[in-house]
Amino acid sequence: MKLNRLGSAAAVLSVAAIALTACGSDSPTATSSESTSSSAASGVTGTLTGIGASSQTSAMEAWITGFKAANSGANVQYSPDGSGAGREAFLAGGAQFAGSDASLKPEEAEKAKEVCGPDGAFNIPAYVSPIAIAFNLDGVDEINMDADTIAKVFKKEITKWNDDAIAKQNPDVDLPDTAITVVHRNDESGTTENFVEYLKAAAADVWTYDVSGDWPSDIQSENAKGTSGVVSTTTSTNGAITYADFSAVGNLSTVNVKVGDEYTKISAEAAAKALDTATPVEGAAENDLALELQRDTTEAGTYPIVLVSYHIYCSTYKDQATVDLVKAFGNYVVSDEGQKTAHESAGNAPISTSIAEKATKAIDSITVAQ
Repeated sequence: MKLNRLGSAAAVLSVAAIALTACGSDSPTATSSESTSSSAASGVTGTLTGIGASSQTSAMEAWITGFKAANSGANVQYSPDGSGAGREAFLAGGAQFAGSDASLKPEEAEKAKEVCGPDGAFNIPAYVSPIAIAFNLDGVDEINMDADTIAKVFKKEITKWNDDAIAKQNPDVDLPDTAITVVHRNDESGTTENFVEYLKAAAADVWTYDVSGDWPSDIQSENAKGTSGVVSTTTSTNGAITYADFSAVGNLSTVNVKVGDEYTKISAEAAAKALDTATPVEGAAENDLALELQRDTTEAGTYPIVLVSYHIYCSTYKDQATVDLVKAFGNYVVSDEGQKTAHESAGNAPISTSIAEKATKAIDSITVAQ
């Protein structure tokens, strides 16, 4: 049975509609004068603005609700405009944090120093979820594919659902002679980047494109903006296939991915196993928790197409009120309560205790700019 998942992203997740506030200016008002390191800080007030990954939509709704319950005077607004848009807005000073399915690139980390001070910004894993290869095919609930087959489907080298490459992996499935319609993101997307990173690692002989948040321009296929866009298009098209955060695929069927000698069914638990072999990104700063995933793992029971979505914060903000609010919300998100709340809403895999402890330490290091 599939998890209860929300099928569409709200245009703006907000408990108050206000003008955007920047990292280093126009800070929110707050009554608390002490920085907070515990989840659900007592009584912080003001408004926090974030922009970014649409994959976090369901989780963000839960985080906003939970945080608001503990801090009645605090507001959080989040626009799920996509990872690229979120990082761009954050680096331009148009949001106090970004949600992103990809960590800051080196050039972005350097640019962050302009709005965040000399120590720049850092990435905190906030949301871990498998990326579903989701499809709509009458009469078929699930299907098995290995990495090469997945890559050939999305390169449009395999164009029919009853192609021999698919049929031999699914001997008990009655596959129709239906054309495969590939649906991809048309905006810069961390989900795209994570998906093609898997293809590049696990099907290197087939997927020869560079890893990017933009879909390869020479693969002409159906496209839509955001997670909700590709899910909607796939849902309305028999024979369509796409990639999207598992929390958002609704009633679409999903592909079981071959790992080692077995096919792994998508689940939060299988996604969590993928983080067991993750390593810190080389050269990352002490408080930066960006992770490098082993996409070509052969460990049984592991689902390798995993999205680690980050919250990106400044190391310093203009005043104590902003620092208090950012810390309070950031710590709530990575707390046991925050992760449980998101899991119940979005079906994602909670971050590990060790990552949560490192995240808390990093968030608590945020200070007022001197």
